[in-house]
Amino acid sequence: MNISQLETLLTISKTMSFRKAGELLNLTQPAVSAQIKSLEDEFKTVLIDRNQPVTLTDRGQVFLEHAERILSIVEELKQKLSDLNQTPQGHIVLGTTTSIAIQILPRVLSYFQDQFPLIKTTIHSMPSSQVVTSVENGTVDIGITYLSERSPNVETSILYYDTYELVVSPDHPLSRFKHTTVDKLKDIPFIMLSPDTLGRRFIDKMFRKYDIQPNIVMELSSSEEVKRMVELNLGASIVSKLSIANELRLGTLRMIKVNELELSHPVGVVYKSGRYLNSAMHQFLSDLKGMPEDQFIGSE
Repeated sequence: MNISQLETLLTISKTMSFRKAGELLNLTQPAVSAQIKSLEDEFKTVLIDRNQPVTLTDRGQVFLEHAERILSIVEELKQKLSDLNQTPQGHIVLGTTTSIAIQILPRVLSYFQDQFPLIKTTIHSMPSSQVVTSVENGTVDIGITYLSERSPNVETSILYYDTYELVVSPDHPLSRFKHTTVDKLKDIPFIMLSPDTLGRRFIDKMFRKYDIQPNIVMELSSSEEVKRMVELNLGASIVSKLSIANELRLGTLRMIKVNELELSHPVGVVYKSGRYLNSAMHQFLSDLKGMPEDQFIGSE
């Protein structure tokens, strides 16, 4: 058994085709077949059902799980050897919300990539409630999100504090006020983040505390979508203060203070406990944790 054979099996499991696997691996179809046949002969079992489309047998699925673990160990070994080079390099997969990706990451990443051009970053946007889970299961290397519940599986570090604010269109009846109270919000139409977001959980908790049943007319998955609907005067909303800096500057949204909302929520970086940090991740985390809070919340 060799690494190439395991990579071939993994590629077949994804493409469900000997031909497509060969194209991706720069191998002929007979070479792909020979590698799989050699594995099957060595372990005296059938790993692949060769009917179309090609699928893994039950034994093939078990074999694949172990193959993926072996390949992961090999990749970690390659990365550790690469890290002996003093210049930080590698690939970081970041997971965060759409608003943080738009408002915060550009200035952070522009500085970071100027300093360390050999480090590549990929950003996956997702609901805030999915960020920690994605870090735990290895889908992303580092998450930036609201820190609500602690998990023994991840390490966290607070970067800055955010608040949630009531926003309306300039044409909304409430737009002439600078302040209001939570009891005045019971009847107005609201556009809300979807229930699977941490922001929505903060808001629901606040309404429950004051025994208010909000009039929700629309639910959307990201603050960016919510803001667009509020700008069209389809309802009011409660969103992250940091996410509305541009709209406030342009005058497309008005922010109204609600005393009962004046709670700070920590936003921080999250990474899996005990995992090996390659030089790219180590450098990124070090720089991120060392940045002053105004680097994140300062207006552009």
